[in-house]
Amino acid sequence: MTTASHTLAHFASNLAFEQIPRDVIDRAKACMIDTVAAAYYGSTLPWSRIILDYARRNGATGDATVIGAGLRLRAPFAAMVNGAFAHAFELDSMCQPSVGAHPGASLTAPGLAVAQSNGRSGKELITSFVAACEVMYRIGEAAHHSSERLGFHAPGLLGVFGGAVVAGRLMELDVERMTNALGISGSLCSGLLEFSKSGGGMVKRLHQGRASEGAVMAAELARDGFSGPPQVLEGKFGFLNTFCRDADVSCLTADLGRVWRTMTTTLKAYACHSTAHVAVTAVMELRARHGICGDDIESIRVAGSEKLVSHHSIHDPQDIAMAQYSAPFSIALACYRDPRNPAAFCEDSLNDPAIRSLCRKTVLELYQEAPKNNQLASKVTLQLKDGRELMQELQYFPGMPQRPLTSGQLWEKFHRLTAALPSDRKRSLFDSFLALETISDVAQLEFI
Repeated sequence: MTTASHTLAHFASNLAFEQIPRDVIDRAKACMIDTVAAAYYGSTLPWSRIILDYARRNGATGDATVIGAGLRLRAPFAAMVNGAFAHAFELDSMCQPSVGAHPGASLTAPGLAVAQSNGRSGKELITSFVAACEVMYRIGEAAHHSSERLGFHAPGLLGVFGGAVVAGRLMELDVERMTNALGISGSLCSGLLEFSKSGGGMVKRLHQGRASEGAVMAAELARDGFSGPPQVLEGKFGFLNTFCRDADVSCLTADLGRVWRTMTTTLKAYACHSTAHVAVTAVMELRARHGICGDDIESIRVAGSEKLVSHHSIHDPQDIAMAQYSAPFSIALACYRDPRNPAAFCEDSLNDPAIRSLCRKTVLELYQEAPKNNQLASKVTLQLKDGRELMQELQYFPGMPQRPLTSGQLWEKFHRLTAALPSDRKRSLFDSFLALETISDVAQLEFI
């Protein structure tokens, strides 16, 4: 019997670089560049250092780079640390339309680790990344983003499947073994959303790390003959019937190899949850257009998606992670500080009385007139203290597929997030990823 996993595995194992359109290759490379930058920034944070220390104590020396640490470990531990670094501060990429997948952290971390450990070329890494992105997106699409309504953190679930494909492809798994890698991945999914409700936010930073580690584990076990259930996705107790609700199995393989879901990859503009990005952009545009600041604003009303209202209406965040997950806080912060600088999301901002006051006076509601197929579209209304009311409707923020970053804008973000690197080293690394298909061995990439 041909299962969805078998069909996906056949696609992933047999995809050739020459079959991938040029714009898809460019989007994949941009995503990897963006992820490396996010990981460099993430490597400086206190929770990341705890994870790094854990890996130092328990991981064996290997060939895979730990970004920003001057350390090389075996692939599973390097993937874990880099995945956690990339997701450490709400800076890693996502998709639009959203299906809960984070392609950058989910695929770059295991992809780099396995490519470096196995002497793979840049072309092989790009091909593996695209194959995995196509598979992971479709699993998320079939799930109808329902996992998070049940309290699971979708990137910690989907990331194992996607990461196992990128790792398995780089390990040259045949279709049978790739099918097993997906089967094994289903038992390694994890991640709960309770961090967004009662604090304890450090654990969120770990979800992508654990997904990346599990991905390499699943691929290695499958390579060595370990098996998993072939109907792990659609079976009675498979992923779609256990972690999800109202799934659409047909989405798992729809238009595979014809419609490139890698093109949905979206690079984040601010260090907060994606549901707030359009509203934050609208606030910044209103501030610039009318010359106002936070002290001029009496209250804010934001119309957005059901998820914005149900998951991100957090008016009293207890730590930085909750603040970044809180749409009211992120929007209020944008009224006083520059959200393009990730350092703006800090303890000083969290404890700023003016920001917290405006956060409590920011109301979220459903956007009844929202355009279809864009859950990020928002309408922002600022009620000013002088009686004026300013309104901005907006669909896209810079970094979305409809407003992709130029090479210059991508470099600007990379430069900002890798501030600790010497200028010549960061430019060399950036240019190497732009020309990744010309790299004969990914181990040649110079990270420090």
